[in-house]
Amino acid sequence: MGHESLRIIRDEHSALAAMLRSLSMMVQQGPGDQPEQYFDVMRAMLFYIDEFPERLHHPKESNLLFPKVVRVAPATMDAVRRLEQDHIRSEGAVRELQHHLLAWELLGDSRREQFETASKSYTASYLEHMRLEETAILPEAEKSLDAADWQELDAAFATNCDPLTGKYPRDPLYDRLFTRIVMTAPEPIGLGSHR
Repeated sequence: MGHESLRIIRDEHSALAAMLRSLSMMVQQGPGDQPEQYFDVMRAMLFYIDEFPERLHHPKESNLLFPKVVRVAPATMDAVRRLEQDHIRSEGAVRELQHHLLAWELLGDSRREQFETASKSYTASYLEHMRLEETAILPEAEKSLDAADWQELDAAFATNCDPLTGKYPRDPLYDRLFTRIVMTAPEPIGLGSHR
């Protein structure tokens, strides 16, 4: 029997990994002859990362999933400690990345390398973070949590509704953001080729 919360977590990880891959592709391609469009979509992508995973996904993992897993599988404590440290650092890291992007856009190419270096580091650490969750935490949760745990987790994660997973209607509040990302960003997130 599959658990809805695990499906949602994995869907959100897939959407975020696709966003990070698109972001990396755009960093490699650079602004070309459309800098305004490039910086616009880059800002939108970083805002999405800040808005959805940081505000919806991480708190539910930290406050609900991780404590339940550690309770029934104490051997996961080291992994949970590392994941929690990542969660604590990640909001600041995405804001720092947004700052580096803005510095590049406003101050010019002398700030490009700082953004590219920070972006590569951020993407690599985020992908590793999700890999650790999926290999160390989720299998242990599947094996060890009881029906009451799953009921609470499923109810909590069901409210996330990240539209970039492709499973939920877009929220009118964020419609402009998602349209901007999807129409401009390269695959796997968007329809644009960017060049």
